[in-house]
Amino acid sequence: MTEQTIEQAVKQGDQVEIEYVGKLEDGTVFDSTDGRGTFEFEAGSNRIIPGMSDAVMGMEVGQEKTVEIPPDQAYGPRNEELVIRIPRERIPQDAKVGDALSDGQQGGQVWYVAEVTPEEGVLDGNHPLAGKTLIFEVRLIGIK
Repeated sequence: MTEQTIEQAVKQGDQVEIEYVGKLEDGTVFDSTDGRGTFEFEAGSNRIIPGMSDAVMGMEVGQEKTVEIPPDQAYGPRNEELVIRIPRERIPQDAKVGDALSDGQQGGQVWYVAEVTPEEGVLDGNHPLAGKTLIFEVRLIGIK
């Protein structure tokens, strides 16, 4: 009698384990699991960007693929109304460009420091990857 293996494909609700490299359209790497181990999440959940959750559906362990995720399936479009200018004294003294600041309320808005001058600060409420198409090289490591 020969033993047959049944390949299992990812379906809604599966706990999956992946390795990935995330790049922008110009090839810039913005995130990667290299050197950090694997990334685990529930397929079909809203805990990660929808495009990544959708991308793993139907994959089998060991499978690799490259997916292009448009902004509306990633961090959304940029909203210029979320860019504000405030007096310099309202920003922490040690704040620098790229820092994330909270509005102090639980579940409140996160603001990214876009510019700091002696007179004012420019804060951006958009996620840094908003408006960008993301390209992921994904490898499915496991399904639990």
